[in-house]
Amino acid sequence: MAERPLLEVKNLTVSFYKEDPCLPGRLEGRAIEDLSFSLAPGRTLALVGESGCGKTMTAYALMGLVPEPGKISGGEVWFQGKNLLAIPERELRALRGNKIAMIFQEPMTALNPVLTIGNQLEEAVSAHRKLSAQERKRLGIELLRQVGIPSPEERYSDYPHQLSGGMRQRIVIAMALINRPDLIIADEPTTALDVTIQRQILNLLNRLSRENSTATLLITHDLGVVRETAEEVIVMYAGRIMERANVETLFDNPAHPYTRGLMASIPGLLSRVAEGINKKVSSAQERPKRLKTIPGTVPGLWNKPGGCPFNTRCPYTFERCFRELPPLAPHSCPNHLVRCWLSADK
Repeated sequence: MAERPLLEVKNLTVSFYKEDPCLPGRLEGRAIEDLSFSLAPGRTLALVGESGCGKTMTAYALMGLVPEPGKISGGEVWFQGKNLLAIPERELRALRGNKIAMIFQEPMTALNPVLTIGNQLEEAVSAHRKLSAQERKRLGIELLRQVGIPSPEERYSDYPHQLSGGMRQRIVIAMALINRPDLIIADEPTTALDVTIQRQILNLLNRLSRENSTATLLITHDLGVVRETAEEVIVMYAGRIMERANVETLFDNPAHPYTRGLMASIPGLLSRVAEGINKKVSSAQERPKRLKTIPGTVPGLWNKPGGCPFNTRCPYTFERCFRELPPLAPHSCPNHLVRCWLSADK
């Protein structure tokens, strides 16, 4: 029997509203549209896509932190048998930082500038666990050591402004891990870190996943991190899923034009995918001489095109792409889903 999902998202929609003096009522812009996925204990699911595609807003919606004037306008979010969108705010606060933890992308906005690192770590523990002051400090110092903070006993009494950006990011990661959550939502967790520390953090997240069956929702632009860390990948664009598959299938057989465009923007990646991900490109003539890009930009909330949301940037469009939204349908196998009329017509 398949393992029961820890997290199950069903038709999630997040909307923002604004007034238009020329039209009656309010205008609705959807940052997330009809998003559905599930995540089992001990598994890692990656959300990838350009900035503005809805990845971070998805994380905020799962945490119940959608900023005003936005709101969750549809769908369900089930976690350990509870619909997070239907429980009282007090109960949701008890889950945040305890059963569900988030690693925020900007460490300076996640840390309190007037409290020491130790105060903030101990506060994260005391909000959910009854430990003595000595036990809280010992636990905090151990977490700092695990995330690669040098001289953690000394850093414990420092303030955020005394640390580098990379060290602040590691503090945020330590705060997220300190209560051993069942679900970690990691929004670009290694962006500000050098390669050595990045490897330590990824290894730590992987070890937590193995030892504690911790599920991880990984939000990242780094396809290399995705390839080494995640089991499954969702490619998002304009608030919708464009493609979903396990890592091996996606890298061996990227089907959506947007997915292929993302991979082509990474030097040498698409050619390696075409030949087999583990086969090196030996000829200098086979390597692209220029970095490829996807023309145009992600549409904003108020100017999304009709039909396929990628139709303003896709090189393979035809009349139906501008008229109808393609369904998210099986492509190469039942678990490889693609939202594209080229795939649906095969």
